[in-house]
Amino acid sequence: QVQLVESGGGLVQPGGSLRLSCAPSGSRISIYTMAWYRQAPGKQREWVAIINTYGGTSYLDSVKGRFTISRDNAKNTVHLQMNSLKPDDTAVYYCNVAPPRSEYWGQGTQVTVSS
Repeated sequence: QVQLVESGGGLVQPGGSLRLSCAPSGSRISIYTMAWYRQAPGKQREWVAIINTYGGTSYLDSVKGRFTISRDNAKNTVHLQMNSLKPDDTAVYYCNVAPPRSEYWGQGTQVTVSS
């Protein structure tokens, strides 16, 4: 049973930065393509960034150049560095495998971008 625990969210002003972390338990994530997803109020959950087992990455157009996904297989963690944050980035952020598995959704971490 894989449990994914997200952390690092918070309240930040526009233009600020946050670094999210995902620490799974029960499995080694090095064998999975991992992704960050987000769900804003009143909207469907969407993928934000993906990293495959070789370190290849892909990003949602609206976050390209601002967000960076990375993985540390030795520490069994996945990170999302978010810079130049905008109010539209406000959402609950989740990590999961890609494509996502319903049983792996965790509680997420809230990111609020507001002045």
